[in-house]
Amino acid sequence: MKMRIIGCWGGYPSADGATSCYLFEKDNFVLVTDVGSGALSKLQKYKNPSELDAVILSHYHQDHIADIGVLQYAKLIQYYVTGSNDVLPIYGHTEDQQGFESLTSRYTKGVPYHPEQKLNVGPFQISFLKTVHPVPCYGMRITDGEKTVVYTADTSYQEEWVSFSEGADLLITDCNLYANQDGTQAGHMTSREGGRIAHKANIKELILSHLPQYGDLNQLVHEAEDVFHGKVRLAEEGLYWEG
Repeated sequence: MKMRIIGCWGGYPSADGATSCYLFEKDNFVLVTDVGSGALSKLQKYKNPSELDAVILSHYHQDHIADIGVLQYAKLIQYYVTGSNDVLPIYGHTEDQQGFESLTSRYTKGVPYHPEQKLNVGPFQISFLKTVHPVPCYGMRITDGEKTVVYTADTSYQEEWVSFSEGADLLITDCNLYANQDGTQAGHMTSREGGRIAHKANIKELILSHLPQYGDLNQLVHEAEDVFHGKVRLAEEGLYWEG
């Protein structure tokens, strides 16, 4: 399994940046998780939109879906240029019916996932955990049967993350806040809370993502390392991981 970070900012992109978007590959199958603001521009450094096999969304906040409409335009233009009428499946939950319906266009189709069931997409099997967030949102445990990546999406801390993440090779965690802040009401985690999950769940590597646009971001790493003594990295565009 290969994973590349396309966008990693929370809320809005930094200058020349992008918000949440992650690229997974296995056996020539290309899966994208979330498609935030600026993501499609950044994605094209690595993949043409025509190469995507599936997209899956955690929730319908704009910093996770802003470029879905742009991707739909890309698929339309692809048809006009090449004649390809392939329809791209975009998986989403149906607890926001308006958000889910927006996933279907001429060359994209919204496909519901059922969070209580495992979802098989290409070589990947995906399990879901409902997060603590102002709107329905689902974190994901993505495995190819050999390696496992857990992506928390947007969430404040809940102890359920420990069992859900147990033994994963990589944890990509919401880290929108510094250790001295409280994200309970906002539905986001601090650096130290992400580190706590990684420590308790015996994670091999932690990547801090959904980053704030202020402060010294390296401080987030040091704060996570206070409780997790494995490998900790800040998310950044293009960061590549291979399990």
